[in-house]
Amino acid sequence: MTDTTARLLINCPDAPGIVSAVSSFLYNHGANITDLDQHATAPEGGTYFMRLEFQTGNLSLNRESLEQAFQTSVAARYGMKWHISYAAERKKVAVLVSKHDHAMMELLWRWSRGALPCDIVAVISNHEDLRTSVESFGVPFHVIPVTAATKVEAETQIEQLLGGVDLIVLARYMQILSADFTARWPHRIINIHHSFLPAFVGANPYQQAYDKGVKLIGATAHYVTADLDQGPIIEQDVERVSHRDEVPTLREMGQDVERQVLARAVRWHLEDRILVHGNKTIVFA
Repeated sequence: MTDTTARLLINCPDAPGIVSAVSSFLYNHGANITDLDQHATAPEGGTYFMRLEFQTGNLSLNRESLEQAFQTSVAARYGMKWHISYAAERKKVAVLVSKHDHAMMELLWRWSRGALPCDIVAVISNHEDLRTSVESFGVPFHVIPVTAATKVEAETQIEQLLGGVDLIVLARYMQILSADFTARWPHRIINIHHSFLPAFVGANPYQQAYDKGVKLIGATAHYVTADLDQGPIIEQDVERVSHRDEVPTLREMGQDVERQVLARAVRWHLEDRILVHGNKTIVFA
C-alpha cells in the first residue's frame, strides 16, 4: 500500500450495474483500481457491500471535486452510503488500559515496527503501573483515576485528551464506559473481550470457562456500544484446552489469543476493511 492509495466503502440496496457504475466512474477520472471485494446478503433484493482500493496519482479531479462528482453521478442513483479514505492520512489512535499490559504491548510493538498504519498518540490508564513500558515507545502516558463517584469527571478528562483521535482501543481497560461516552464514538471504539462472545460475558470469564469445563477458550474484538459486550463483532479466535488446564493456564493461553485478535481487528479498522450492518460486520480481510 502506498500514499497514493484511496479506499472506497459502499453500502446500498443491491441492484444490477453497481460494479460497472463505480469502476467506470473511477476509470473516467484517471483512477486505477488495484483491489475490489464485494458481498451481497441475498441473490436478489439484498444489501450490497463493496470495498475498493484505487490509486490517485493520475486523478483528473481534486479530492473534493471527485467526491462531489461521485455522489451526484453514482451514489445518489443507487442510494449508497459511502466513504472514501486516503492512506496518506494516517488515523490517530488512543489506547485505554488498566493493569494488564499484554494487549497494549502487542499494539505498541506492532505500531513501532510499522505493522499498524496509524499514529498512536496517547495511552490513557486508570493506574500508574504501565507508565515505564508505554513511555519506552515514546508515547505519552496519562493517568486518570476512576471511581464510582468520579466516573463522569474522569470521562470528561479522557475526552479532553482525545481531540483529533479517530479510534479508541480498549486494550483491557477494566472500566465500563457510559452510554453518553460511547454514543459520541459510534463504531470508533474497539474492545477486546477475554472470552468467545456471546459466552461468558462480564467479569472473570476464564473462571467461568473453567467451571463449565469448556474445551475451547477464545477472545472477541468488537465495537463498543451502550450494551455491555453486545457490540458488532469484528474478529474472534479460539484455543483448544483440556481438563488438565487450570485457571492460570487458561488465562495465559487466552491472553495470547487476545493479543492476536485485537491486533487484527485494529489493523482491519485502520485499513477500512470493516462495514457495520445492524449489529453485524462485513469484514473484507
